[in-house]
Amino acid sequence: MTFILGLTGGIGSGKSAASQWFETQGIQVIDADIVAREIVEKGQPALVQIQKNFGDWVLLENGELNRRALRDYIFKEADARQQLEQITHPAIRTLIIQQLQAATSPYVILVSPLLFETNQHQLTQRTLLIDATEDVQIQRASARDGQNIEQISKIMTAQMPRQQKKVLADDIVLNDGHLEHLYAQLKPLHLQYLAQSELG
Repeated sequence: MTFILGLTGGIGSGKSAASQWFETQGIQVIDADIVAREIVEKGQPALVQIQKNFGDWVLLENGELNRRALRDYIFKEADARQQLEQITHPAIRTLIIQQLQAATSPYVILVSPLLFETNQHQLTQRTLLIDATEDVQIQRASARDGQNIEQISKIMTAQMPRQQKKVLADDIVLNDGHLEHLYAQLKPLHLQYLAQSELG
């Protein structure tokens, strides 16, 4: 069985930079965010179910999901978020498992911002948290996405608190400096994961 590493971190922590570095080392990365988009593509069973539950307004004229309208709706309606997650989470999990099983690199990484919140860490043998201070997270996220601080704070509040993630994670890398500093911390971990994957 392939050794699976779960990689997570809050908004603006630098988990994308970390996962891209692992890819340059020849390690396959399964991204839960990409999977979440794939399962609601036109014609997918999860999208059909969303339309059935919420109504035709969730679709654009071309039959694709109206992400913005749905996102605005679930922010206002607490029950709607739960309804949506009951449809999407099992579909996401199924596709993630399929993609993990198809991976051919020495070990494989599951990148997920909600690794612990959605129990996706149960699919992994080890977890790595890319951590950053809240000030750094806000600074990076606002520079990258052009979102205002209020929006970023809302996202951060919806995610599991840093301290809780630090308790749950097996390995922690503090990414508060330059990329070279991040990579220097990832190199020994990569060697460790390679060794663990060889042990099976």
